[in-house]
Amino acid sequence: MTDVLFYHLERQSLDQALPQLLEACRKRDWRAVVQAGSPERVAALDDLLWTYSDDSFLPHGCAPAAPEDQPVWLTTDEETPNEANVLFLVDGADREEIGAFERCVFIFDGADDMAVSQARDKWTRLKSGGHAVTYYQQNSSGAWEKKA
Repeated sequence: MTDVLFYHLERQSLDQALPQLLEACRKRDWRAVVQAGSPERVAALDDLLWTYSDDSFLPHGCAPAAPEDQPVWLTTDEETPNEANVLFLVDGADREEIGAFERCVFIFDGADDMAVSQARDKWTRLKSGGHAVTYYQQNSSGAWEKKA
């Protein structure tokens, strides 16, 4: 069964948190798919992953690149062309079938009431479906703490 992690953004934006989480995947030699809620967000994430740090970048791609060569694939579709181990769902993106992944990560903005409500609904649905669900929230220093 897929491990499901919920990351509740309160102290950082998605643009600050996502590169850190993707770097953690890459250190484990995991491949990732980031499914976003809009083509505009995919384009913004594509730019971000090249420029978020002065001394590094995350190798990644999105259409029209060749997906099978990409350790991180950005998309709006329910696709996994790079044989990813980890699925990231951001900006309200959702996917019914997550069983092909070792891990599914929902990242949601705590300042967005609709995103919080959507995360609660997903938590309930996935937990009742037998998935192991874990909830992380940022503490006052910005570090992630396991809360449930």
